[in-house]
Amino acid sequence: MKTKSYAMGAWHQSPEDGTLVVDAVYGEPVAQVSSQGLDFAGMVAYAREVGGPNLRRYTFHERAAMLRALAQYLTERKEAFYPLSYKTGATRFDSWFDIEGGIGTFFSYASLARRELPNERFLVEDDPLALSKQGSFVGRHLLVPKEGVAVHINAFNFPVWGMLEKLAPGLIAGVPAIVKPATQTAYLTEAVFRAMIESGLLPEGAIQLICGGIGDLFDHLNEQDCVTFTGSASTGRKLKVHPSLVAHAVPFNMEADSLNCAILGATVEPGDPEFTLFVREVAREMTVKAGQKCTAIRRVIVPKAKVEAVLEALKKELGQITLGDPQREEVRMGPLVGAAQRQEVHKVVEALEAQGCERVYEGPAELLGGDWEKGGFMAPTLLYSPKPWDSAAHDLEPFGPVATLIPYESLDEAAALARRGRGSLVGSIVTYNREEARQLFFGCATHHGRLLILNRENAKESTGHGSPLPLLVHGGPGRAGGGEELGGVRGIKHYMQRTAVQTDPTTLMALSQEYVRGATVQEDLVHPFRKYFEDLHIGESLLTHRRTVTEADIVNFAGISGDYFYAHVDELGAKESIFGKRVAHGYFLISAAAGLFVSPAPGPVLANYGLENLRFIEPVGIGDTIQARLTVKRKTAKDPRPGERPTGVVTWAVEITNQEGKTVALYDILTLVARRPEGVSA
Repeated sequence: MKTKSYAMGAWHQSPEDGTLVVDAVYGEPVAQVSSQGLDFAGMVAYAREVGGPNLRRYTFHERAAMLRALAQYLTERKEAFYPLSYKTGATRFDSWFDIEGGIGTFFSYASLARRELPNERFLVEDDPLALSKQGSFVGRHLLVPKEGVAVHINAFNFPVWGMLEKLAPGLIAGVPAIVKPATQTAYLTEAVFRAMIESGLLPEGAIQLICGGIGDLFDHLNEQDCVTFTGSASTGRKLKVHPSLVAHAVPFNMEADSLNCAILGATVEPGDPEFTLFVREVAREMTVKAGQKCTAIRRVIVPKAKVEAVLEALKKELGQITLGDPQREEVRMGPLVGAAQRQEVHKVVEALEAQGCERVYEGPAELLGGDWEKGGFMAPTLLYSPKPWDSAAHDLEPFGPVATLIPYESLDEAAALARRGRGSLVGSIVTYNREEARQLFFGCATHHGRLLILNRENAKESTGHGSPLPLLVHGGPGRAGGGEELGGVRGIKHYMQRTAVQTDPTTLMALSQEYVRGATVQEDLVHPFRKYFEDLHIGESLLTHRRTVTEADIVNFAGISGDYFYAHVDELGAKESIFGKRVAHGYFLISAAAGLFVSPAPGPVLANYGLENLRFIEPVGIGDTIQARLTVKRKTAKDPRPGERPTGVVTWAVEITNQEGKTVALYDILTLVARRPEGVSA
């Protein structure tokens, strides 16, 4: 079959045969891949002029709902993708990481956006900053979606996850994408992409697909666009300096294969749970996806005195690995993506041996199905480097089931050897000694994007060395590409323009749709707690009546709360305190303020949802008089679940002042507020 590209709202098949792709197991033809005939300039224009405006019409929450629905749609059809995944050489376990891990990223980002982002088309970052003494000039950072296209160039090893983990944050941000999968496994990417298009859940122009080369695509990109790349460091460097990208300062995010390591702590002894965990983690990273992971462990850094013990344990663990047709249940490791890839890995292994590394183990040659000659099979291979500092293992990466043991004599040397890789996506530290973990972490952190510290307490729930998580950063410095993907909300912000705005508080409130202290407020005769969610406006405020704090208030609150701190109840002790007198409990002030602004009768305000950003600024003593101002700061509509009453969350800014007008406390409270029922007028 011929793969098809999806461009400008239609499927496109190349008029030429293109590159022949064979399956990794038997070497039989699977697909022909070519992008000849595609209008790359038209695709970029279509993304900007159709896809971008269509996506930006929706809020973060609405785009999150699309992503969640799409994830559910793909989940219902996931079994159709596994037979194609087997052809890439992936076992069921390997394919699960790729297919369901990718879909899981969609689910994760959909939940993240609903939980942490406003129901808006823009994002407000950090708190307002006072830029003047009187407070009439303030600043803040706002983020808006870029008005370009995200071009995603993906590697062959994760044809599904690689696409979906990049699409998730970009689509949430409101930026359309052009996906370019690696030719060797493009047929699997196309199948999943086709399902996404058939779902009809994304707006027109949101995603496009290139199966084959990118032609002159880069020539049509500008400063509003971005490029993400996953693959070899050498290819990434060539793309990064493309004249058009340089001329237009197009952001280029590179996630490159790196020489990741695992370090066995010096205190770990054979027989310890950590020793077993270390061996299993190394063996797993060598054999999952046949070692074809950008996060796979390439350097196994162990105490010199324990090299033999580790080697024997690894031999035993790897000796249990069964190779063959990944569709067979008893097979634990499939082939590399093809015979050509195996040849590349063999070349690197030979180069490592030529430069002093010793081959100390090669796994079983028996195959349970598959073809050694036509397929991409390679047995797990262990090397040993007797000269840790001069080892070529710090420079050459065999992208397959190969790892090199490297001895160390001190923790400082172990960390230095880890850094010798010149930047890695991930490293693992296996130890139960916390001081040892601390020393190794800070010794390695500068050269790693992520570090797993594995021990007996977290092993059962750990996701392992090689599993990037949607909420944590995936990327690394130096050789790893210097880029950053995922990382929760951080990943979304990569597709947005951060702009600093400088203005007065009232204008900033109008822009950000959040109350800014010092902005002009609106007051109404109707108490704000008597209003439905829709009827409350940002900046709507209530100034309460006053209350004088008495000694009885302090004594009674101490009795109720059990808080007899000397500054509240000990006259002599309080005089010697920083306050110079007895003062009211801070939590009494919050409670008293609630008594001042709460409307007690049943109404649209249903419940207190939480309290944030509390600061006590000035002490309040006996005889001081307090007053509170309650102001609508932010509103977030909640989508009702079946059978639930429609509601929204209102964040209120609370400021408590004393008789001199000085602020004594600042905080936000969140309340659950009912939406106006149908048929009820404002």
